[in-house]
This record gives sequence, structure tokens and C-alpha cells, in this order.
Amino acid sequence: MSMTIPQFTAIKKTGRKISMLTAYDFLTGRLAEEGKMDGILVGDSLGMVVQGRKNTLSVTLEQMIYHTEMVVRGAPNTIVIADLPFPGGHQSEEETLRDCALILKKTGCHGVKLESSSRQKIIVERLVQAGIPVLGHIGLLPQQIQQLGKYSLQRQREQLLEDALAIENAGAFAVVMECIAPEIAGEISQTLAIPTIGIGSGKGCDGQILVMHDILGLSGRTPRHARQYVDLGTQLVEAISRYKTDVENGSFPE
Repeated sequence: MSMTIPQFTAIKKTGRKISMLTAYDFLTGRLAEEGKMDGILVGDSLGMVVQGRKNTLSVTLEQMIYHTEMVVRGAPNTIVIADLPFPGGHQSEEETLRDCALILKKTGCHGVKLESSSRQKIIVERLVQAGIPVLGHIGLLPQQIQQLGKYSLQRQREQLLEDALAIENAGAFAVVMECIAPEIAGEISQTLAIPTIGIGSGKGCDGQILVMHDILGLSGRTPRHARQYVDLGTQLVEAISRYKTDVENGSFPE
């Protein structure tokens, strides 16, 4: 039986840490579910991880729907959240509501994540009022990389706390905190009633999320905030090379 959004939010009260991974297709969705993840994010990071682009900005709504639908089929019993791609959350309320509703209708996912701040409070409220669960995202916002210039640790305590409280008050069921100084992330986690899901924000968060390809050794490099649990990249190349050798020397097929 699949977990519900209220059950996901309630994990915080138990003291158990929440585990999430990204997934981008049927296979990775199935693997995440078999690994018993609490939740799966179909991130717009697919622009970099799957499409090989330098940032997430080119990912379209149609692509997010396409990938999310596959993940939902691969993980039918796990909460699946879809990223709202750029410029999600910065359009009109009507346009944002239309796009988010389309994602839920066409994919069967459980909610949407949008890069957010106190400025998006009204939009988050509108989505929640319409019955769309929202996962907030504060701290480092990859969709603003052109303005930021680089990926760096976020230390604006007052602004980050204001953003987190605004998103919680607007009705978000949880909030991702990306690359926030650990002491600030820990303070925010203790302040909020909803779960905080950290990525590069230290141990004080209520849960953690990583890109699946990073923990499996498929990204080509391991970010400083991640941990590689297996080197599947090397193993896969070795297997492909052995197949090539067997074909060339006639040992396959037998």
C-alpha cells in the first residue's frame, strides 16, 4: 500500500530520517521503489543527468510529464513528485496552476516541487487550495543559475528562514533545502513543523535527497555533497567491453 502525503509529512514527528532519490524513467523508478525510498523526485536535473546539458533551464513541461509518467509506472507504490520546470512559479497564478494540474493529470504523480521563496507564497497557496500537494525548494535554486553565476553555499539566515516559514504557511507539505549552511539548515528544521529534505545542507535536516546516478557512480563525478555507494559506471563499461571481446573472438554466441 502506497504512502500518502499526510503520512509522509508525519514521518518528522517519529524522529526517523526521510530518504529520497531522484529517478527519471521506468527502470530508475522501479529501483528506487525496490530500495524502499520514502519518496522519489523526478527532478529537472534530468536536463544535466539524462540530456547532458550544462544546466536545467532547457527542460520543458512536456519532457517533465514524459519522464514523470515513466517513473510513476515504475514506482506505483511510492510517492512521486515532479519538478515544475523553468520558469515555474514565476508565471501568473493561472499559468502555474494550469501547468501543475496538467502534470498531475497526465502522470498520476502525487505532487509538484517548485523552486520557491517568500515571493511565491501566494502561488503555493493557490496550488494547495486547488488540491495540488507542493514540495517547496529553498536555498540554492538551480533555475536561477544564470543570475547566481555559480553553485555556492547559501548563508542568508534571515532570508532563508523567511522563505521556509512562508512556504510552510502557504501549505507546502515539505521543503527541499539545497546547499544551505548546515547550522542554518538545522535551525530551520527545528523551526518548521513540516519536514525539511536536505541536499548538501548537513545532518540537521529531517531527510536527505540525492541524485540516483551520483550514488551509483553513473555521473562521471561525485559532487562533494554526495556519496558514491557503488561504481556501476566502471562495471558497466567492463561488461560492455567483455561482450565486444566475446563477439570478436567468436565465444558469443555459443
